[in-house]
Amino acid sequence: MQDELLTIGRFARLCRLSVKQLRHYDETGLLAPARVNAGSGYRYYAPEQARDALTIALLREMDLPLAVIAQALAAEPEHRAQILRAERDRLAERISRDRARMELLERLAEGGLPGYEVTLSREPERRLAVARAVCTPAEIGAKVEECVGRLLSALGKADIAWEPPLWGLYPLDLDERMRIAVGAQMPPGEGTPDLELETLPGQLVAETVHIGPYSQLRLAYNALFAAVHERGLRPQAPVREAYLVGPAEAPQEELMTRLIIPVQEHKA
Repeated sequence: MQDELLTIGRFARLCRLSVKQLRHYDETGLLAPARVNAGSGYRYYAPEQARDALTIALLREMDLPLAVIAQALAAEPEHRAQILRAERDRLAERISRDRARMELLERLAEGGLPGYEVTLSREPERRLAVARAVCTPAEIGAKVEECVGRLLSALGKADIAWEPPLWGLYPLDLDERMRIAVGAQMPPGEGTPDLELETLPGQLVAETVHIGPYSQLRLAYNALFAAVHERGLRPQAPVREAYLVGPAEAPQEELMTRLIIPVQEHKA
């Protein structure tokens, strides 16, 4: 049988891999040799193992985790396709985030930190019907869209003439698992059994307006939080976003979002 097998060096050349890579694949359980000489420890591989070796190398070049590659190799073709599509979706999400970061860096490189006018005002009490979700920071966009769909569907079903704009409610800190909500202001006395109601109290707030893509909202938040702390104020949750001009009404560059942070004065 050993005559039909390939030494690790020949097998490495056949697969255009290094001996070091093959040893690593063996040590991590991804690709065990067909035979190991008990006395010398030499590894031998069967020619038909080349396809798996090349597939592992290809997927590693794409930065797939070793555990995912092991699952894909062990899976039936249909399940393997599902695993690879899930990794494709994660890669697409990462590319989208990186593209947004590039656009943000380009804007900063061209004009520096943009100026935002931050004002203090007293926000009136608002009674909102809300749809909630739990998400990571990377999932905010998708979860907000999902909440908007549930919210508008429930309001339409109940035939409630809500008062624009839509509101986004967020925690002060963007944790890995955080609760967010999208709300619509309700007429007095109205309600819907399919949605939770939340009353935002009237209180002192710091606010500013951002014009442009949602991916660049962090610029406005940077200015807003800086102004809050410079004025000796204590920010309170929830942070609120009022979507004055949304994606259905204008291109990304013309979106208008009012950012609001409830504040309290520091007690002496």
